[in-house]
Amino acid sequence: MAKKTGSLRRYFITRILLVIPMVWILLTMVFLLMRVAPGDPVSAAMGGKLSAADLAARKHALGLDKPLIVQYLEYLRDVVTLNFGTTLTDNRSVRSIIIDNGGATLSLSVCALIVALGIGLPLGLFGGRVRDRVPDVVIRLFGIVTYAAPVFFTGLIFQIIFSKNLNILPSSGQASAIVQATVPTRTHILLLDAALTGDPYSFWDCVQHLLMPSITLGLLICGVFIRLVRVNVVQALQGDYIEAARARGIPERRVVNRHAFRNALVPVITVMGLQVALLLGGSVLTEQTFNWPGLGTQLITYMNGRDYNAVQGIITVFALVVVVISMIIDFVNALIDPRVRY
Repeated sequence: MAKKTGSLRRYFITRILLVIPMVWILLTMVFLLMRVAPGDPVSAAMGGKLSAADLAARKHALGLDKPLIVQYLEYLRDVVTLNFGTTLTDNRSVRSIIIDNGGATLSLSVCALIVALGIGLPLGLFGGRVRDRVPDVVIRLFGIVTYAAPVFFTGLIFQIIFSKNLNILPSSGQASAIVQATVPTRTHILLLDAALTGDPYSFWDCVQHLLMPSITLGLLICGVFIRLVRVNVVQALQGDYIEAARARGIPERRVVNRHAFRNALVPVITVMGLQVALLLGGSVLTEQTFNWPGLGTQLITYMNGRDYNAVQGIITVFALVVVVISMIIDFVNALIDPRVRY
């Protein structure tokens, strides 16, 4: 027991120490990529709107006239203190943008992950049970199509079917105007804020607006889970312990669900962490398609305005979220599978 606890502690400490250079490399890449483009952020965002003297004053106020190494060190300091500066185009705090719009992206990503798991796990399990039969072929084809289909195209199809033709779901937005105006902001997650008010109408309105975007984004990654679960179930069903379980007379359904499927879940947990980056990338297009007021929408807006400060801050947050989620997934894997610790 002491050896197990010691190996787990060593793994956690090692993993945390490895995060430090990983985060540093990510932050350095973000900083350099924002400065690869010709010109400077102020001239790109405000060129033609300000006089030469005002542009110079703005650059000096933002520290863009300092040497690159000084800007880099100040950038690292600001990230550590969660100070991402202000936007160049509308003078908003980047931190406030992340807080105000991050809840919308969080709710969309979490619900999309639930959709992906809700579709991918049972289909992958069923496909592994009926390997190489017609249902298995259909399931594999479905996984390939959903993974390859562009997010915006799937979203537009859903809008045409469920909003325009059937008129059963709203086509865009996070909620109706009256709900957004009446629900008090507590957590910056509108769905949760609506639930806290105890008003079923407001909560159901938020759910209706969330359904299409989350299903669209969830379909993007459900194919990964279908393939992963199917392959691992097929491999598990060929194991000696499965044959031993069958020889003892254990029903096939129980063998598959309690033995093969459980072992197939270990790599799924690992891939869940990797899919966070895909979710965040897909949320950008999904938010644009459904006019969802999340960080993806803000990122596109500020990219079009060439507001490097805002873009740098939002991308930095995305990178940090991916690193933190990956570390959490590694910890969960170490708790579940002792082999990971060695």
